[in-house]
Amino acid sequence: MELLSDYDTGALDVPTAARVRLHLLICTGCRGYLAQLRTTVAIVARLRGEHLDPALRDRLVAAFLDGQ
Repeated sequence: MELLSDYDTGALDVPTAARVRLHLLICTGCRGYLAQLRTTVAIVARLRGEHLDPALRDRLVAAFLDGQ
């Protein structure tokens, strides 16, 4: 799982990226984690520049950490 963020951003070298790609073909858990990561990145990208209530931010962070 620790390589998925780097995989998604294209930061891995070619052999490592190929190993991750092969692993994703057989591991539904990692595919799900990657999908969740991509969704989270997309949501955060939309929130940039917008004011977020601190209480809501704290609840979102807590919910994210509980899901880990």
